[in-house]
Amino acid sequence: MDGHVLIVEDERRLRDIVRDYFAAHALDCDLARDGEEAMELLREHDYDAVLLDVLMPGLDGFAVCRAVREESRVPVLFLTALGGEEDILRGYALGADDYVTKPFSLAVLLAKTEALIRRGRGEGGERLTCGAVTLEPGRRACAVSGAPVELPPREYELLLCLMRNRGRALSRGQLLDRVWGIDFEGGDRAVDGRIKALRAALGPAGKQIKTVFKLGYKLEEG
Repeated sequence: MDGHVLIVEDERRLRDIVRDYFAAHALDCDLARDGEEAMELLREHDYDAVLLDVLMPGLDGFAVCRAVREESRVPVLFLTALGGEEDILRGYALGADDYVTKPFSLAVLLAKTEALIRRGRGEGGERLTCGAVTLEPGRRACAVSGAPVELPPREYELLLCLMRNRGRALSRGQLLDRVWGIDFEGGDRAVDGRIKALRAALGPAGKQIKTVFKLGYKLEEG
């Protein structure tokens, strides 16, 4: 399949090996040796996937992933020697889509990357519906009563979390962990401002987001 991938890895030999292997399978790759260079490239180009090393000098992979998720839903796959459960869960909490532990098989890495690209393009993607609201996570698409609605990344992730747990009350703390990440240092009330903006963006369907007294929020059919 075709695609444009950013490889962020501080080990030059590994960067080149992955690039050459991917190029042989029709994936065009840009290379970044550290987090700062990666952020520059991400501001200049649209990618189908980002392969992101965790342990890098300066801006590490966790910090890059956090920054990316503020602006984009590009699929992120971590490449790391950190194979502990805590590190893996931290990566997922920050918005990573998949994880490969070094040393890894190039064939497996390619297969995972292609799967993320297909999912990101919405090929065979899921559709979630609750009342008037419909989401297609693979395309990061939102519609209300069939009309497209553009949402900022944070509001979209918040709505997706509520949608996946529709009918169930989620505390502000749970929403912070799942949408902002477990290492977010702000208070629980950060959720309230985003909920207000999300309700406004959804128009009449914003009423489907219910406030649960002294707890948090939930999404209902109407």
